Amino acid sequence: MSIEARLAALGVTLPEPPNPVANYVGYVITGNLVHVSGQISADENGPIKGKLGADLSVEQGTEAARRCAISLLAQAKKACGGDLSRVTRVVKLVGFVNSTPDFVDQPKVINGASDFMVEVLGDAGRHARAAVSAPSLPLGVAVEIDAIFEIA
Repeated sequence: MSIEARLAALGVTLPEPPNPVANYVGYVITGNLVHVSGQISADENGPIKGKLGADLSVEQGTEAARRCAISLLAQAKKACGGDLSRVTRVVKLVGFVNSTPDFVDQPKVINGASDFMVEVLGDAGRHARAAVSAPSLPLGVAVEIDAIFEIA
């Protein structure tokens, strides 16, 4: 099944990638790797804000991370000229979780992105990863994730 078909089966429509809000680009291609800039947690209503361990549950954080993964794939699609079949692997995700000092479930939160990548890409979605806490993230969002994709 194609990546686009898997997304459709999951009821996911990739959004148009947002333009950068500062002096950077959404992605950089070097060789056969696409480095995607950090994507913040957002949905059709705007940024998903809050601090894990205070304002948001692990489940809400997991959904925020899934939303980041959707944006990461949207950027990868743009980098591939609209052809997601060029994505051959997710190499690495680095997830930042806006959380209280005593919050320890960052890996569970970032699983929202990791699980989504595997749902969409199968074994090619399995990746190296980091899941770290941050005392604050841009715009007060709950999660930010960057990624490296391999492309053909």
